[in-house]
Amino acid sequence: MGKLFVISGSSGVGKGTVIKEFLQRHPEFKLSVSCTTRSPREGEVHGINYFFLSKDEFKSCIDNNEFLEWAEFSGNMYGTQKDYVKTKLAEGKNLILEIDTQGALNVKKIMPDAQLIFILPPSLEELEARLRGRHTETEEAIKKRLQTVKSEMENSKHFDFQIVNDSIENAVVNLEKVML
Repeated sequence: MGKLFVISGSSGVGKGTVIKEFLQRHPEFKLSVSCTTRSPREGEVHGINYFFLSKDEFKSCIDNNEFLEWAEFSGNMYGTQKDYVKTKLAEGKNLILEIDTQGALNVKKIMPDAQLIFILPPSLEELEARLRGRHTETEEAIKKRLQTVKSEMENSKHFDFQIVNDSIENAVVNLEKVML
């Protein structure tokens, strides 16, 4: 039986980069494939990057209680199917879910053995600098994200582990300590 790890963290904290580096070092772990209602981007493949569903298909999954968690972001819906996760774990795969804080807490209610890991920025000031350094968001969007960070960090105390991403190398080493 595989193990389930749920990794969350605020936007801009670098969780995707940390997970990518961890997976390069540990190919025995797999990143879960989520469902989404958004259209595929160039190069994305159904069943590999996402399971691309219509809004009706997604709503049917919600109605049939098929998701461990789901959320709506920017007009698109995203979710993790229970059967997919349970099948991979039964196959002996160690699975990583990269989802938002609220979704992680929902997964823990349904699958209490899941290990919740929260990736923290070195400081709020550093996170703000990273967000501003992207040059992809308006001032209003950055302020909104920073407000969200405070509530996410408050929720992180319900996680099993907290890892500070002060450098990718340190964060990956600390992730290895928790997951291996």
